[in-house]
Amino acid sequence: MTLWELVRYFLYLGAFGFGGPVALAGFMHRDLVERRKSISEEEYNLSLALAQIMPGPLAAQLAIAIGYFQHGVLGATLVGLAFILPSFLMVVAISLAYLAYGGLWWMQALFYGIGAAVIGVIAIAAYKLGRSTNKRDPLLWGIFAVLAAVTVWAEAELAEFFILAGLLVLFARAWSGWRRALAAGLAGALVGLLIWLIENWFIHIEAGDANVLLQILLFFTKAGAFVFGSGLAIVPFLHQGVVQEFSWLNEQQFLDAVAVAMITPGPVVITVAFIGYLVAGLAGATAAAIGIFLPVYLLTIIPAPWFRRNRDNPQLKAFVQGATAAATGAITGAVIVLGQRAIYDLPTALIALVTLVVLVRAKIPEPILIILAGGVGLLVFVGLK
Repeated sequence: MTLWELVRYFLYLGAFGFGGPVALAGFMHRDLVERRKSISEEEYNLSLALAQIMPGPLAAQLAIAIGYFQHGVLGATLVGLAFILPSFLMVVAISLAYLAYGGLWWMQALFYGIGAAVIGVIAIAAYKLGRSTNKRDPLLWGIFAVLAAVTVWAEAELAEFFILAGLLVLFARAWSGWRRALAAGLAGALVGLLIWLIENWFIHIEAGDANVLLQILLFFTKAGAFVFGSGLAIVPFLHQGVVQEFSWLNEQQFLDAVAVAMITPGPVVITVAFIGYLVAGLAGATAAAIGIFLPVYLLTIIPAPWFRRNRDNPQLKAFVQGATAAATGAITGAVIVLGQRAIYDLPTALIALVTLVVLVRAKIPEPILIILAGGVGLLVFVGLK
């Protein structure tokens, strides 16, 4: 696949890819591995493992990793920009409307239907991703099940378990003696400790006297650099800082920000642009987007060369298998958690079920289903009022 073909694909996905990180990861696998055969299953799994091990939003990391493994730093840079820019511009436009008209009741009405439909979309994507990744391997399916349960219990994607899963498969499938096993375990522990130390150091940076743009940049840089998982993990962190710590938004405005993220295509964490815009206009939206995505970019391309050079290493392959199985389990757990929040009455349950059946039987494009579900949700929501 040429560089420009890859950039065009991610520009399209950034503009029309609904459903959050679970669905977007599934779409990349379906389009690039299954349909177009542009990248191999091994390269996709390598990209997914790298995205899950590093902190930051999953979908953007996966896109940047694929761009790097295909076309180096230039590919990672152009793919990342193509994937993020469409949703950023859409969120800025919605922010203008929000400030002009004083609320988003109609967006909440649309989300009533869209949120339920998205569950059907991401459930199919998660199923296909797990089946293609784990195949008939009982160890990988066991890891999958454990991580799904842990994610449902914790309501967050815990990076420690990705590392543990990778080490488990490494020890079980690519044992290289106690010395190397001890070194691998120690390396994993040191990485976890380093992340914890840096995060706590960052927390204690005093930004109270800084101007608001610097506060926005620092806060969202911390979110992008030290929060693992998808929007499921990042949203509670954002709530703590945006509503409780800095009081930039009230509770209703924050809920509206989450709704914006869910009904716009592209990465879920693009909601930071909405938050930044409400706080400091276009400059605030830009600072928030740079803060959230720059660490993601750097923490993907810096370790990527080592991943690529050692892709045939049996220990790395085993670690990647375990981490990828953990990733698919965590994604499936996230589907369950999100489903509990999006499906809470008979109409939303019916919308989710119909979406699931239509995707299995009729193969209607997801954006069309999302639009239709939004219309149905608007009618039902208004009727209930």
